[in-house]
Amino acid sequence: MSPPRGHPTGPLALGSPSAPRVLRGLGATGPWWQEVAPVGCLAWDPPQADPPVTPLPGQPRCLRQSALAPLPEVAKMEAPKLLRAWVLAVMALGESQATLPNHHVLPNHRVSSETGAIFVHELERELFQDAFLTGHEDDGAAPITFQAHLQDHPDLPRWLRYIQRDPHQPGYLYGCPMATEVGTHTIEVLAYNRHTYETAAQHLVITIFPAPGGEPPYQGEFLVGNRNVEELLPVAMRDIFLQATAGVWERDDLHVINVTSTLDRGGRVPLPIEGRKEGVYVKVGSHGAFSSCLAAATSPQSRFRCSLGQQPLASCYDTFAPHFTIRWCNLTLLQVWPSPTALGPVWGSGVLEEGGDFQPPTEVPPQDLLPGYLVTLLVPLAVAALLCLLLGHLMCCRREGVQKRDLETSDIQLVHHTTIHGDTEELRHMARSRDVPRPLSTLPMFNIRTGQRINPMPGPPDGACVPLLRSEPGW
Repeated sequence: MSPPRGHPTGPLALGSPSAPRVLRGLGATGPWWQEVAPVGCLAWDPPQADPPVTPLPGQPRCLRQSALAPLPEVAKMEAPKLLRAWVLAVMALGESQATLPNHHVLPNHRVSSETGAIFVHELERELFQDAFLTGHEDDGAAPITFQAHLQDHPDLPRWLRYIQRDPHQPGYLYGCPMATEVGTHTIEVLAYNRHTYETAAQHLVITIFPAPGGEPPYQGEFLVGNRNVEELLPVAMRDIFLQATAGVWERDDLHVINVTSTLDRGGRVPLPIEGRKEGVYVKVGSHGAFSSCLAAATSPQSRFRCSLGQQPLASCYDTFAPHFTIRWCNLTLLQVWPSPTALGPVWGSGVLEEGGDFQPPTEVPPQDLLPGYLVTLLVPLAVAALLCLLLGHLMCCRREGVQKRDLETSDIQLVHHTTIHGDTEELRHMARSRDVPRPLSTLPMFNIRTGQRINPMPGPPDGACVPLLRSEPGW
């Protein structure tokens, strides 16, 4: 028999024996059958017009409200208690199953490498998938991404790089350690499952030791134009490249020193067109001299042809086909002679030896601070006084004076100046003592055409009442 409408279902229904105890613990006071509807209820309370099934004697009646509607007792609760009630109710009813991502720790992995040779470590997805599959058996094809950094450091060492082209492809740690990197390096690798957000951690312990034969003196760097860097990192592809290089170098002791993407050297990202690759620089070393074919590819004549956009003068640039497309104009041949390397500092344990505690000095000899104080105070004052004296001499003692000016001026100019000055003074004296009427031009109401002058002072006190135009008779 199916439950009535609005009847809760699930692993823990509202009418289960544990649900009343949960709600009663939240603060409800009424009977539990009024708080929730039991599982076996077949009627409604209050009764509906068409109850689904007539209840049996003694069988509790179901509430009419929905199981998710707020109960009267719960509606009267305060906000913190109501929030706590809903959280506990959700946990009790099994409405939400929150699964936190798991973290797995894999055992340490130890590898070793020589200086002057390529180091490549593949981060196998299968290894980390086995750790993820312990809790999810159907998650074998989940995308996995990696993060790697030096232990107790935010990034990788300078000589080590990481690349992963796609979450469904493995990641690679690669690089060429030099003599300064001799020692042990611990790399922390963290894998992320992009479907379940699980993580798996592993410590990669890399031991670098010096190469027995030292660094190869003859090194050649080839630019492969039809490959990406992750395509040349697997061992099988590197062996194929060394076989092709041995055909043009004519040596059997070749080994790959380093593999570098052109993007790490300022190259441009290729267009997203099928067949376009980034390009890879592959450095190969040997203890034997270069072949005549390689020497001809780097001759001045070949460089001149490359500047014209032509192929260099060599007969060995087709031996790499069809696997690799070598750009021979970018071929570089180096001769590296061994040089004595200075030993780095020897690091101790960081713990002082017995009896080697630091003992600060108990007595400090007195210091005489007066000379320093005098120098600090008197030197600026002496400089300021010297500047004041110099400025006063320039302003007061370097003036020419009237006598010196008159001696340097000609007599004609002095007479002319004296005459003008005397005449001016005489005119001013005469102007003060004369009683002649003032010139008409100085009067305020002077008509320049008729010469008539009108005194503005006499007249009505209110000048605003005087019309500007006098009225004529007959107007």
